[in-house]
Amino acid sequence: MNSSSRMAALVISAATAFGSPDTVSAEVAQWSLLSTRTGENSQAPSPEATAPIAPDSPSIELAGNAHHYRDGTYTGPAVDAYYGLVQVQINIQGERLVSVDVLKYPSDRRTSRSINARALPMLESEVITAQSARVDTVSGATLTSSAYLRSINAALRQAGT
Repeated sequence: MNSSSRMAALVISAATAFGSPDTVSAEVAQWSLLSTRTGENSQAPSPEATAPIAPDSPSIELAGNAHHYRDGTYTGPAVDAYYGLVQVQINIQGERLVSVDVLKYPSDRRTSRSINARALPMLESEVITAQSARVDTVSGATLTSSAYLRSINAALRQAGT
């Protein structure tokens, strides 16, 4: 998927995650489908391609609806982040990831505390929005991000259906 299609999918995913797929313009949805099918990423869709799409149309699988998990609490393994271990616990309700609790993270150094105070909430937000561990690492917190995402991924596998 090219970066333009990825951005459109993220917009659709974000709107769907907040329960309002109707707020996503038909143009964005059509543009995403068109660019995915044709490989075009810089052209707007033609006027005939911008017909409204029903939010529950079977021809579109919105990114936010792709994952379903078993309800419960799942703990990922402690993963080495070089400066310490990172371990998370996820909470699934209504077959969706609703929160992430960080059980362990590097906190013995002032720099680690500063980095993690910024990075961990960002990672949680991205993972919940994506309903997946397939998110980008946080710049400046690469080691923590990688360990966090590995722990999340293992916990999500436990919760998978």
